Amino acid sequence: MKRKREEREEMEIVWQTPANPPQPQDYILRNGRRHVRPYYFEFISHAKNRWAGKTIVDLFTDEFKGRPRDYYVSAVKSGRIQVDGQIVPVSYIVQPSQKISHFLHRHEPPVMALDVSILQKEPDVLTVCKPASVPVHPCGQYRKNTVVGILQAEHDLAPLFPVHRLDRLVSGLLILARNATKADHFRQQIEAGEVRKEYIAKVIGVFPEEEQVVNANVNYNAREGRSSVEVDNPCSDRPLKGKTACTKFTRISTNGTHSVVLCEPITGRTHQIRVHLQYTGHPIANDMLYLSEVVAQRSTEGMGADRAAISGATHYLLASGLPCDDRSSEVENTDSGEDFSIDPMCTNCPNLGPKGYDGNEEALWLHCIRYSGPGWSYECPYPDWALLS
Repeated sequence: MKRKREEREEMEIVWQTPANPPQPQDYILRNGRRHVRPYYFEFISHAKNRWAGKTIVDLFTDEFKGRPRDYYVSAVKSGRIQVDGQIVPVSYIVQPSQKISHFLHRHEPPVMALDVSILQKEPDVLTVCKPASVPVHPCGQYRKNTVVGILQAEHDLAPLFPVHRLDRLVSGLLILARNATKADHFRQQIEAGEVRKEYIAKVIGVFPEEEQVVNANVNYNAREGRSSVEVDNPCSDRPLKGKTACTKFTRISTNGTHSVVLCEPITGRTHQIRVHLQYTGHPIANDMLYLSEVVAQRSTEGMGADRAAISGATHYLLASGLPCDDRSSEVENTDSGEDFSIDPMCTNCPNLGPKGYDGNEEALWLHCIRYSGPGWSYECPYPDWALLS
């Protein structure tokens, strides 16, 4: 009787694909966080050459250490791991370029439960105020908990084409084209240097009154999830590894302890504003990744906001949902049985969020306020933290 009931429940599973749009009922708001109800999803990749000759179980066990070998054995036997759309034995030898599917009970990380407020809605353009902690579009472990996903679920707005990107922890103006032609038009202007980008940041200390221009290469280390500044050393023959980067800074206000600074990135490198402010000696006041080397090291060892995002991207097989390690347990250990069906094979159940996220992140004090180009300008209101008392 029990076996028949389990088989019936297995047949009722609905496997989702990117074609399944987010729906309002997919979200759960709890304790100031926006959660996504876990759902079944098929992750697809193709076998790399170095995987050839390994058994399907050895491949997953060696490459993705976030789950025990017993799980992968069960996943292969039950058909949750397939090769070229077929169920295979645990001893199956993988060949190069074969399609590997992993059917998972997907748990997305929570984000701050803030609205994605619409600023302007035009026939070809949509501008919104992006809340911090919400990624712009599907990436890593995020699919529905994104600006694009939330706008589709709550406002039936699709398709949308982000014109520029904001880091997950950055808030402010986000411009989305409503068709590919308009998106290309914006991107051509950005690539031609015709678009002025303006951000504000709350930094430590009294920022100099006169305009500061930082010309320093930015070298992004994807493994560590942080950037560093490189400057030309006339005494060294070694070429700089980083990409050229330039940011203009102008002090808006100060109270003697903090300053609000206008930031105008001329180039667009990863973490450019954050690392250039650190270079000036005035890092963003709540930026744990760049406040100091000591704090930054502690951040990379833990599972704070930045490190969690990097872990999610780095340790997942083409966003396949296969974490490499479990460095910390889920803080919010909730009884979620009423919110979604518990999957006995899922290594994240019964929690709403996946393992490895502390869930206590806050908005980075960096906010996009304006983008302007030939004949157009879009703005976003200032956040509360920009008002120094």
